[in-house]
Amino acid sequence: MNGRGALDAEIARIAEAFRGAGATLVDLPVLQPAETLLDLYGEDIRARAYVTRDPLAGELMLRPDFTVPVVQMHMEGGANPARYAYAGKVFRTQDRSSDRPPEFDQVGFEILGGEDPAPADAEVFTLLSQVLAPLPLRVTIGDIGVLMAAVQGLTTPENRKAALVRHIWRPRRFRALLDRYSGRAPVPPARAALLERVARGKDVLADAGPLVGLRTREEVAERIAALAADAQEPPLPAAETDLIDQIVTLRETAPSALERLADIAVDLPAIMPAVERLEERLEALAARGIDIAALEFEGGYGRSSMEYYDGFVFGFHAAARPDLPPVATGGRYDAMTRALGCGAEIAAVGGVVRPAALLSAREAGQ
Repeated sequence: MNGRGALDAEIARIAEAFRGAGATLVDLPVLQPAETLLDLYGEDIRARAYVTRDPLAGELMLRPDFTVPVVQMHMEGGANPARYAYAGKVFRTQDRSSDRPPEFDQVGFEILGGEDPAPADAEVFTLLSQVLAPLPLRVTIGDIGVLMAAVQGLTTPENRKAALVRHIWRPRRFRALLDRYSGRAPVPPARAALLERVARGKDVLADAGPLVGLRTREEVAERIAALAADAQEPPLPAAETDLIDQIVTLRETAPSALERLADIAVDLPAIMPAVERLEERLEALAARGIDIAALEFEGGYGRSSMEYYDGFVFGFHAAARPDLPPVATGGRYDAMTRALGCGAEIAAVGGVVRPAALLSAREAGQ
């Protein structure tokens, strides 16, 4: 069987397994409205997607992923529980240093709706585990919901919390903000000079010259006022910053990570509900025969992937081929259903398999 034939056979095998789990196989347009993705992720998505324009439909993107159009389709048709499967190509730009193709196949499975998230999380993870067996893969899990809860538990103004949550999926920016709010990073010289002028009562826009960019003079003034107000806020307590650091750097087996997070929750009670959900999830995984002691938990896992995951996240990696992208990934994305459902949020979890990476991992393991 040639390369494409083997890939098509693998796609058919995985899709059939997902259909066997009760999913409806759906076919979604390759061209997606850019406005939806821009509303969800902001302008950052442009750097990862192929954008074009239609004289009637407006700005469009080659689909960078399936989950968003699946959720949009589901929420437009009502919020009744449903299962979906899909197979096809997605399109993402790559760095110059990358040898990964800009288009590749995905086969996915999504569960939308339902009352109890832990069993659904465990079902999706277990189904993908079975589809990938018996490949020797390194499995990593995480929970972005723990970090989001930790940020909400900080003793800092709401605008700072909102900024940190907004940049959870941008680890470098998140770190820079955390260092700034905690006083661990010096204020950039240009900003320090600006704030000093504001503190002396100077009109910093009086001699600024013509405006460059899309912001109005009023918007620039509001931004300067916000920066000045933020500079007056007390720094984050070092103990709280240290707790955030402990969460994002946590790397243990799942049971040990659960114990460590429970210890952190003593000093940061806001994360306790998320820790309890993690415990319920691990129990559900164990009930399905998953060896949870063999699962590696990373507190920062999933923060550099698509920005809709807000809870459980997981990935299967080929240990013998570290150059490959993850063979499969997935997670929980309840908040996205609210964004696409005009406020009607439902539970949602899913995962995708990259069949080309799966075949490469299988060849490496032979």
